[in-house]
Amino acid sequence: MGEILIVEDESVIRAALKRLLERNNYKVTEAESVIEASENDLSRFDLIISDLRLPGAPGTDLISAAKSVPVLIMTSYASMRSAVDAMKMGAVDYIAKPFDHEDMIRTVRRIIDDAQKSKGTDTATVLGRFEDQPVFLSEAGDRAALGDLVGSCQPMQVLYRRMLRVAPADITVLIQGESGTGKELAARAIHQFSPRKDQPLVCVNCAAIPESLIESELFGHEKGSFTGATAARLGLVEAAEGGTLFLDEIGELPLEAQARLLRVLQEGEVRRVGSVNARKVDIRLIAATHRNLKKLVKEGNFREDLYYRLQVIEIALPPLRDRIADVLEIAEHLIQKHCRRLKIDSVPKLSQSARELVVRYDWPGNVRELENAIQRALILADGIDISGNDLGLAQEDWEVPNTLVNSDDQPGPTPAAEVALPEDSEDLSLEDYFQHFVVEHQEGMSETELAQKLGISRKCLWERRQRQGIPRPKKAASNVAER
Repeated sequence: MGEILIVEDESVIRAALKRLLERNNYKVTEAESVIEASENDLSRFDLIISDLRLPGAPGTDLISAAKSVPVLIMTSYASMRSAVDAMKMGAVDYIAKPFDHEDMIRTVRRIIDDAQKSKGTDTATVLGRFEDQPVFLSEAGDRAALGDLVGSCQPMQVLYRRMLRVAPADITVLIQGESGTGKELAARAIHQFSPRKDQPLVCVNCAAIPESLIESELFGHEKGSFTGATAARLGLVEAAEGGTLFLDEIGELPLEAQARLLRVLQEGEVRRVGSVNARKVDIRLIAATHRNLKKLVKEGNFREDLYYRLQVIEIALPPLRDRIADVLEIAEHLIQKHCRRLKIDSVPKLSQSARELVVRYDWPGNVRELENAIQRALILADGIDISGNDLGLAQEDWEVPNTLVNSDDQPGPTPAAEVALPEDSEDLSLEDYFQHFVVEHQEGMSETELAQKLGISRKCLWERRQRQGIPRPKKAASNVAER
């Protein structure tokens, strides 16, 4: 079935692993160190299984020496971080010691089968094939866009190159960035340039699904598994079979669902709620978050083992304020895009005042805020050019009359003097003040009460939450679901 090289300095573990593999019809060669292993022709092996810690040199040294031969790293549970580092160096996977025999054989079979399927197709070949697809190009010939991500500044060029290298490799990707930077667009681009591009891409916003329903939505359920389950239902994980599953805002995923997701990543199988049988699934996971997952791990709100599974490859999207050189290019792209959507025949241009305002503005809501401003301007613009006033950035063009916000039986907004401010409030902007007030009081107030205190509508409160990336407390979200 295949030839495997075992590199392990502990003779007991090495002998046990050899017997296990030979019982499953694999031909096995042994070595105690990297030096002894290198005495063999490494290219003749289908797989190298190496301990991470070896006398003389670490097992990761075999990754570069083996070239196209996959290397599976064995490590103790206490060295999980080192195992993740090994995968970043090019290891195909890792397995913890002491390992389960079925888990080891299952992992070995998967790695060898995947290697045989992709034999003769290296990353450079795959990237070369993608070069033929239509993309935006700058005058210098570099990529100015990848998928729907637009921008030709240096940080974006680095991002594009990293995404193109990551896309063909069938591994988990963690995308990090502020709200509105285009994390879903990045996930779509990775899927588009991957071998799974002809299979489904299933996008899930973990923050938008009530905590009581998240497991059923992701993993499916059987008939009668809970009240209201009148029929069996396919979960979104199974719906992504053969393709890519994108979990946006994965930091909002409850711990119970995290444990199930870890099982999907480790074993490649999913068990529906209320079922005793597991189903095999073949998916690629791309996760995204605007939160600090390391901090969530330390606080006990995110599983450490899942974090390391997600952190194999990280991609960080720069905020719009850090790539102001791209803002006009993005704005023009959005004008073209929404003119087509709104069926506007005569495409307007940004006036000089609008261009200056767009470049000068700080864009706290990132590209999402820019896109909203462009759509507003296309609708409100009177002439052939978009003026600075049409963008609605400098001031509020329209406000809800107080008579529509407050009725006789509702208390009006609390005067500013009654709202407690932090000691350094003199340096706070309106956005900072809004964020401070909401975070301070959202545990004790409902959304309606918060909106009344701030003198805005619930819709406006929701929009500002989205723009500034302020999540609602999970308790509040579950209460809404119960109602």
